[in-house]
Amino acid sequence: MYNIKVNAHDFELLRKGSQLQLNGREVTADVKQLGDNLYHIINNKGSYSAEVVSFDVHEKTAQIKVNNNIYTVTAKDQFDQLLDQMGLSNLMAAKVSDIKAPMPGLVLKVLVEEGADVKKGDNLFILEAMKMENIIKAPADVTIQTIKMKPGDKVEKGQVLMLF
Repeated sequence: MYNIKVNAHDFELLRKGSQLQLNGREVTADVKQLGDNLYHIINNKGSYSAEVVSFDVHEKTAQIKVNNNIYTVTAKDQFDQLLDQMGLSNLMAAKVSDIKAPMPGLVLKVLVEEGADVKKGDNLFILEAMKMENIIKAPADVTIQTIKMKPGDKVEKGQVLMLF
């Protein structure tokens, strides 16, 4: 059984062979794949065009566009549910309290401010090292507490540059 969350709505999905049950009701949709991420679905006399916009296999999340409306879908299987029940689901999340200089260099530009909420992968600052510009990105979803550098600062490898 899977717990599926679509935007703010929760569903239970059970798969038995080729049959699907959604919240205890059997689903008999006709699904035709039109391309790599494009599908046509007919269900209960309704016709739907669906496109998988993005898919993160590790987070078990997807962005799916259905008839030009985008939905965020999150799935949890039996093992994810067991980890949640045991209170162990957050152990896999990165615990990040600071970011250190990955190499000696010169800070060219700071792209965030103290107090800013940033998402994993957002740009934090630009560090020049060996005549190359390196964009340093956020390692996790964090809030910037303290910035310990400014443009023009020379930094050493391992120096703490930001606290989260």
